Amino acid sequence: MTTGHVFMAMSIDGFVARQDHRLDWLMKQKTEGEDHGYDEFMASVDGLIMGSGSFRNVLTFGDWPYRKPVIVMSRSLTTGDIPLDVRDKVSITPLDPGGVMASLAKKGWRRAYVDGGLVVQSFLRAGLVGDMTITLIPILIGSGRRLFGQLDRDIDLELLASKSFPSGLVQTRYRIRQEQQQG
Repeated sequence: MTTGHVFMAMSIDGFVARQDHRLDWLMKQKTEGEDHGYDEFMASVDGLIMGSGSFRNVLTFGDWPYRKPVIVMSRSLTTGDIPLDVRDKVSITPLDPGGVMASLAKKGWRRAYVDGGLVVQSFLRAGLVGDMTITLIPILIGSGRRLFGQLDRDIDLELLASKSFPSGLVQTRYRIRQEQQQG
């Protein structure tokens, strides 16, 4: 089975984006010369899974930032909503988290980057996340899209690493405890 892995930045008050999915607050951070491990993480995954809000936001960045395949979970988007220049890199699926992971396993994926607040929440509820790297950004934005939402049970985490950076960012890496993997 394909395993899900999270690599996200979050404001101190728990938001990963503004309500309209904007990341302007994240782009203000001065982190020159700091290696937060993103390139190493990307090298470890076969591709990305994100929701339609994250996908629409990434489209505003200009150049497409991903070299690996991207799966967009949506029941409303169609292939026609994917710009022509990225149609060979992006596909849309209406499947739930378990269905997505099963289909990716059939394609040979071993590790998937799970991205976007609601998508991360749904994969956590389904027991499909193996580990999470969460980088706390030293800012309070007051409202927006939360990384974590309501759960039907506790999810016990094991701290693997914690690191602070000169910019004030604090990165923690957690493994979901094995008994929690059974959704």
